[in-house]
Amino acid sequence: MKHHLNTLFITTEGAYVAKQGEAAAVRIERKIRLRIPFHNLDGLVCFGRVGCSPQLMGACAERNITISMLDANGRFRAAIVGFSPGNVLLRRQQYRVADALDEACLIARNMVAAKIANCRSVLLRAARDAPQSTTGAVSSLQVAATRMANDLRAAEQCVSLDTLRGIEGGAADTYFGVFPHLIGIHSKKFTFRVRSRRPPLDPMNALLSFLYSMLAHDARSACEAVGLDAAVGFLHRDRPGRPSLALDLMEEFRPFLADRLALSLVNRRQVSVSGFTVTESGAVMMDDETRKAVLVAYQQRKQDTIVHSVLGEKTTVGLLIHLQARLLARRLRGDIDAYPPFVWR
Repeated sequence: MKHHLNTLFITTEGAYVAKQGEAAAVRIERKIRLRIPFHNLDGLVCFGRVGCSPQLMGACAERNITISMLDANGRFRAAIVGFSPGNVLLRRQQYRVADALDEACLIARNMVAAKIANCRSVLLRAARDAPQSTTGAVSSLQVAATRMANDLRAAEQCVSLDTLRGIEGGAADTYFGVFPHLIGIHSKKFTFRVRSRRPPLDPMNALLSFLYSMLAHDARSACEAVGLDAAVGFLHRDRPGRPSLALDLMEEFRPFLADRLALSLVNRRQVSVSGFTVTESGAVMMDDETRKAVLVAYQQRKQDTIVHSVLGEKTTVGLLIHLQARLLARRLRGDIDAYPPFVWR
């Protein structure tokens, strides 16, 4: 079992992280503002213009502490990881399955089916909890959920990766087509028309993209910790610089963790539109204060407890993706017949 440790997020431009004894020390304007022992760290995430000393990078690599380098918008740029603790036999089997498209589809379709099921749960819960005065919104959510039920059945029976990607894309269009109905009546300044990624073109998309980046960091860490190659996926195919398996693994967690947290932050007014700015290129960025508020909420959410849908054991939300990585490794080793995805009950 992987201990639920902390991730250190460094968002201050010009910060520098160095090794100081058995700890990581964060310097801002030549003064040490924070010092965290290595045994309390699971990962470092650096945003924008943040530097790290070679000694720190070496110490983190030796201790399996992943350092992720992101731009100011939260887009992944690079990662520093140490030697994988997994064995070569597991990775060789991962590569064989990834190259066998029929077998890769068997794993990928379970991931996609879980993602669609979890998206439906978000819509159905919103429809159930909506005020009686919003009958039009409730009807739209129910219609979308019904349509996605058909997508779910199609994904569960799919035998082609290309077809599966089409099903996943169609389900995502349906889901985000009614996403504005999930934003509370008092938060309508967070307008949402369509999912925009690179760059995000409105505050809601910027918030979603930022949380997806955090989730991708955790998924990559989970892959590396269990000995899997985060770059070789089943649903997402190989592309230089892309952590395809991490993107596969995080699919079932997007609606459950990132989308629900984004909606909660907006509907509870924990973030405001004033915390976002539009650049000359049209991209929307969150300011430093908003970014920190989102990071705190994300870390707090990971501390919540839940009963795992497959294992039936109580665990923290932050550990779920690590448990799924281990289940995937067991499937690749042949210890279990199929990959059991996480489904939000």
